[in-house]
Amino acid sequence: MKTRLTVTAAVATLLSSIGLYPLFIGWAWFWPGLGAVAVVSGAGALTRRFRLPAIFNLAGGLAALNLYLTTVYTAPEAFLWVVPTPASLARLGSLMGDGWNTANKYTAPVPLNDGVALLATLGVGLVASTVDLLAVRLRRAAPAGLPLLAMYSVPAAVRDESVSWIAFMLGAIGFMALLLADAREQVSGWGRHVLSVRWSEEVPGERPDSRAMAGTGRRVGLAAVAIAVLLPMAVPGIHPKGLLGLSGTGDRPAGSGTVRKPDPMVSLRRELQRPDDSVVLTYRTDDPGQPDYLRLWALDLFESGQWTYSSFNGTPKDRIKNRDLPPAPGLTQDTPVRTVRTEIKMDRHAKDFEFLPLPYAPARVGISGDWRVHPASLMVYSLHDVADGRSYTVTSKRPEPTAEQLQAAGEAPADIRSHYLAVSPEVQDSIQALARKHTKGAQTDYQRAMKLQQWFTSSAFTYSLTAQPPDNANDLVDFLTKHQVGYCQQFAAAMAVLARSLGIPARVAAGYTAGSRDQNGTWVVRSRDAHAWPELYFEGVGWVRFEPTPGAGGGPGQGTATTPAYAETATGDTGSGQGGHAPPATPSPAVTGGQATPGAGPLGHRPDEGGLTGTVPKRKTGPGVPLGWISAILLVLLILAAPMGVRLATRRRRWAQAIRPPAREPASRGPVRPRRTWRDDPPADPAEAAHAAWAEMRADAIDHGLPWRSSDSPRSAAHHLAELLELAGPASAALDRIALAEERARYAPVPAPADTLRADVQVMRTVIAESVDRKTRLRARFVPPTAMSALRGAGGRSLETFDRLVSRIGELTHRR
Repeated sequence: MKTRLTVTAAVATLLSSIGLYPLFIGWAWFWPGLGAVAVVSGAGALTRRFRLPAIFNLAGGLAALNLYLTTVYTAPEAFLWVVPTPASLARLGSLMGDGWNTANKYTAPVPLNDGVALLATLGVGLVASTVDLLAVRLRRAAPAGLPLLAMYSVPAAVRDESVSWIAFMLGAIGFMALLLADAREQVSGWGRHVLSVRWSEEVPGERPDSRAMAGTGRRVGLAAVAIAVLLPMAVPGIHPKGLLGLSGTGDRPAGSGTVRKPDPMVSLRRELQRPDDSVVLTYRTDDPGQPDYLRLWALDLFESGQWTYSSFNGTPKDRIKNRDLPPAPGLTQDTPVRTVRTEIKMDRHAKDFEFLPLPYAPARVGISGDWRVHPASLMVYSLHDVADGRSYTVTSKRPEPTAEQLQAAGEAPADIRSHYLAVSPEVQDSIQALARKHTKGAQTDYQRAMKLQQWFTSSAFTYSLTAQPPDNANDLVDFLTKHQVGYCQQFAAAMAVLARSLGIPARVAAGYTAGSRDQNGTWVVRSRDAHAWPELYFEGVGWVRFEPTPGAGGGPGQGTATTPAYAETATGDTGSGQGGHAPPATPSPAVTGGQATPGAGPLGHRPDEGGLTGTVPKRKTGPGVPLGWISAILLVLLILAAPMGVRLATRRRRWAQAIRPPAREPASRGPVRPRRTWRDDPPADPAEAAHAAWAEMRADAIDHGLPWRSSDSPRSAAHHLAELLELAGPASAALDRIALAEERARYAPVPAPADTLRADVQVMRTVIAESVDRKTRLRARFVPPTAMSALRGAGGRSLETFDRLVSRIGELTHRR
């Protein structure tokens, strides 16, 4: 019945299924998968019991899986809660559709409902059926690794981060166990052992001992798994964090390098659709009004319907440490500016923030690490640091232009116009006609911008997070002319493109809204506060934001979006049909429809932690402590010191064994004597002291490369050592006492006195060290061969323990 192989295949499938954990919130999906694996494996074993053809192995597993899914998910619609009916099958199809929609709606990890759990259970069950067919019925264990690997490929395809090395190791161990079990079954299938006459006579009834070969196979498998796990962590370019995961980005130098391009819009959509609405950051600000948005990216490049930022190189001259940032492009002294100081604390669960969320326009940033600025956009980034869990301060110059000033702005410089007016040629005509239609009657760029904003925030458009992001420029045209349903990404992208078609330099910014203020005055920014908005250029003012996304002022849409004061009216007419009121200081009610959830508590700061008003602690902005490298260096030093530590520990143990604790004396009222250590006490057991002295001298000789024959008697070994070292005087006498003590401890009824043995060993250690060169002395001190032999022995014993454990498990699962 191949019970061992069946069980091993089921365990391998189950261990590999652990690699699916990044796809789901929680572990409730695992237990139905466990049941599916057990049911499918049992069905396969049953078909093999009746020796049915291989096709029935697969069919039986699928039928059993169908019965199991029916029982678990659609029992009320099934006949006797088990047998599938048309109603139960329809219900299964409906649940799978719900699960598919949930998987497409949310980014991983997705919330677990019945539909998602059903899809996970079905996938694990199908893999279990395939592995059982290949490995057990068809005896093709190696190809069975492909469906097991498929369960790792799904998380790797949908997530930025790779699967945990622990999950990979468990799956690899399961696959290796499957290969070993298959090999054992193959060998056992050859028949009974044919024993020679000599073997039968000498070892009657015994089989040849193959434990050494099996142990070698297990060692090779264990080494292969260890290499597969550790090698990618140590090779630059394979592991995303570089050598041992210690650097921020393994493919970029510390000095200069091309800043890699994350997809801001993909990150935005992922944040907006996070089901947990987690805290991203908290901040305190001295801005008396409504705080401005926190910008991460400024997207200046519009290609094939997608917005991104142009490639640029990060150089050391762009470092922001202890210096002011470049002035905001286009901003002159004629525009009123309010200086705002903000203290920001990134949540420790925020991941991979290589760009800093900052209120525009940042003038000075205080943060530890190697952070740099892109002068044209004032994006602050790092080539090998992340802001996860950090605190930093930013001083920004917030422009406060008036509507009249924007109304009177002149033409932008040539370099700005040449870079920020590009529109995809395939949609140039349709976009331009649409923009002119909805800005008819406007005389200035400001009036045109306000008319575009008014159109987007009117009832013509609908806010929805279920809208698909545009894949090309034609999708953007469809959004403007057909369905007109989208979220901030579509609104910001569309307004920026329309503005460019009208000759207004524009770009798209992405980051977070101001968030919601809690009762303590701390602003809390959550994942649902992720936002995109257009920035338009006006000469003398620079880049200013507009708000075309519905929801500013409390309407349905992006609940924490706000309209700037200069964008509320245009030449006395209503510019957007909405107010730009700031959210109240107290928590507002939760907003439905995929918006942020204001009113959550603060991040847990104590009132006495300092900061602007005692909430966010101040931190020095000096160079950060490279904890990763320090830990790695300490680990390397610990590994290098291990042989020397083993040698010293062995020496201490030997002498400690020669000392017996003295008999406890009755308590006395006299003065308490100081406690003596093992170094102070004389040997209490002369025989043990003799053995310890002899073992120490032998170890010193071997560590320093001197020949030592284990077959020699103490007297013969001492004679050869004396001749080799040409001993005379005190050294010769010390060697004679050590040899005599060991000889009497072995053969005489009364051992020799041991009072001088420790000193004699020290004399011999000095003489032996002086007889060799410096290189050998250093090796004896730091990498003593006797300690290395002890370490190898410990490793061998560990592998033998592992071999015995595997053999014991095999015996428990083996059925004859």
